[in-house]
Amino acid sequence: VNYALGFVAGILIYIFIFVYGNQIMQGVIEEKSSRIVEILVSSLKPFQLMMGKIVGIGAVGLTQFLIWVVLIGTLSSVVMGVLGMQMPQQQAMELANPEFAQSAPEPGELATILAVIGGIDFVTLVVSFVVYFLGGYLLYGALFAAIGSAVDAPSDAQQFMFPITIPLIVAYMGLFVFVLQDPNSTTSFWLSVIPLTSPIAMMGRVSYGVPFWELALSIGLLIGGFLLTTWLAGKIYRIGILMHGTKPTYKTLWKWIKTSQ
Repeated sequence: VNYALGFVAGILIYIFIFVYGNQIMQGVIEEKSSRIVEILVSSLKPFQLMMGKIVGIGAVGLTQFLIWVVLIGTLSSVVMGVLGMQMPQQQAMELANPEFAQSAPEPGELATILAVIGGIDFVTLVVSFVVYFLGGYLLYGALFAAIGSAVDAPSDAQQFMFPITIPLIVAYMGLFVFVLQDPNSTTSFWLSVIPLTSPIAMMGRVSYGVPFWELALSIGLLIGGFLLTTWLAGKIYRIGILMHGTKPTYKTLWKWIKTSQ
């Protein structure tokens, strides 16, 4: 049960970051190529425009997630109700057919499963998911927005995607190889506190139980990482969003960061 919860939570955040991050990048590129952004910056600061794009798409993603939670919760309640109605029939079949009774789960097995489920802190799990979803999305969303502002077409963005996708892939692989296999290992700890990997890795550990200080450290570093990437992305966005007809390099981006006020 702990493995399944950690697996699902980590993979969902991985998918959300990739899907909604790409939506941010595509939206910024479309606004830039259509020259709409030149009208918008006449009444908004570039940083405000960037954060508005990130927060708007993030709100849509969080709303979709909450809708899924409500639907899954409703479906689970219906299924549990149906199973509860079938329990008397199952007991009658066990009395009438001894072979059926032998194939049914032992009471001890069911008690063990229920004990494991009962020991999971679902409040911490859900709150942690929301925090790491928002933190990871905002951190990577700023980077995706910066890339979108620097290029004129999606094909030009491929050269800048490598530094962003590598930490996500490392976190994804680390979730299976280290975190879910041994959540208390040194590698699992570092994956769960480094801001670029913690949104995925820490969700694999939370279902097993994590000391409060480790959770607080991870969230604190994630917030710091978000502020740093947003600051850097804002500098790139401020110049790149109005640049057309050029193919910037990493050297160009670094120059924008140093010269942007």
